Amino acid sequence: MSVTYTATLSVREETVLFVSTLLHAERQRRGTRARTRALGCFKQAILVIRWFCDGTRMSQLARDNAIGKSTGYDYLHEGIDVLAARSPSLHGALLAAKAAGYSHVNIDGTLIETDRVATPGPTPGVDLWWSAKHHNHGGNVQVITAPDGWPIWTSEVRPGREHDTTAVRTHTEILPALTNIADDLRSLGDLGYEGEADTITIAFKKPKNGQLTGEQQMFNKAHNGLRAIGERGNALLKTTFKALRNVSLDPWRIGDIVAAALVLLHTDRARTT
Repeated sequence: MSVTYTATLSVREETVLFVSTLLHAERQRRGTRARTRALGCFKQAILVIRWFCDGTRMSQLARDNAIGKSTGYDYLHEGIDVLAARSPSLHGALLAAKAAGYSHVNIDGTLIETDRVATPGPTPGVDLWWSAKHHNHGGNVQVITAPDGWPIWTSEVRPGREHDTTAVRTHTEILPALTNIADDLRSLGDLGYEGEADTITIAFKKPKNGQLTGEQQMFNKAHNGLRAIGERGNALLKTTFKALRNVSLDPWRIGDIVAAALVLLHTDRARTT
C-alpha cells in the first residue's frame, strides 16, 4: 500500500522552464518525433531538478512518473548533459570576474563523495577514488569563486586520491589561465597549492623548527580571512543540491554533474558572477 502526498520543488518556475527549453532543443537536435517519449520536456525537467535538489532516488522518480528505472536514468543523463554544456568556460568566468571589478578570485578543491568504488589505482593496493585526506571515496573538483564565495566555475573531475596541486596540474587549462590574468586578478588558495605558489597566492608555511616573522603572520591573517570566504562556494553547492553529497553514478560523471549544478544555481539565483 502506498500513500500519495503533495510536494513543492524549491526552485523558481523560471528555472524549470529553462531546463525544459534546453531539453526541447536537445530533442529537436536529435530529431525526436513528437509523442514518442514517455515524459514531456517539462516533466522531464522536474525529474532532473528533483534528483539534483532533493537527491531523490531513481526508483522513486521512476515510480512517480510511471516509467522504468532505465528510462529514468536516460532522462537524467540527458538533463545533466544539456545543463553541463551551458556551464561557463574558465576563460569566460575569469574575464567576467575582471569586468566585475573583483580584486581576486579564490580557488579550492572539493571532494564529491561517491559509493562507486573498487577501481585499481596506479599503485598496488590503492583505490583510484580513495581520498586519504577525507577518508572516503570521491572525486576532486576544483571550484573558482568570487571574493564573496559565489562559485563562478568548476572543473572536470579528477580521482579523489589526487591532491589539489596534482589536480590543477592535470587540468592543463587552469594554471595558464590564472597566470595570464594575474596582473588584473590575483588567485588565492590554501596550502594545498603549495607546489604552485608562483601562480596561486598562498599563506606562508611555518618553517620546521622555526617561526614566522611578524609581517608573515600579518599577511597570513589577511590572506586567510579573504580565502576562507571563498570556501562558501563549495558549501553552497552541496547544501543547495543534495545530489552532490554522494554521487552513485559513474564517478567520471561527477565533473558534468557539478557543472550542471552550477548552471542550475546561476539560473535559479539569477546571478553568474
